[in-house]
Amino acid sequence: MLCIRNDGAEDLETRKVYQVLLDRKAASEGYARIIDESGEDYLYPVDYFVPLKLPATIACELALPAKGFSKLRAASQR
Repeated sequence: MLCIRNDGAEDLETRKVYQVLLDRKAASEGYARIIDESGEDYLYPVDYFVPLKLPATIACELALPAKGFSKLRAASQR
């Protein structure tokens, strides 16, 4: 999902693509479960985002952990 507004939500950046997790209950209430900048999943209003249809190869690449991210994250937690 592409973030188009954040209304002051500090863990969302506009014009950035975020991973969305399936949550039918949240969706039925107008929310999307998004993995935000904190690395955790939270509910945000769906009108903060627009869906993106990406080619399958790109979607698969984005679903994989970033190379070196695990090492960087571990180092930052020391």
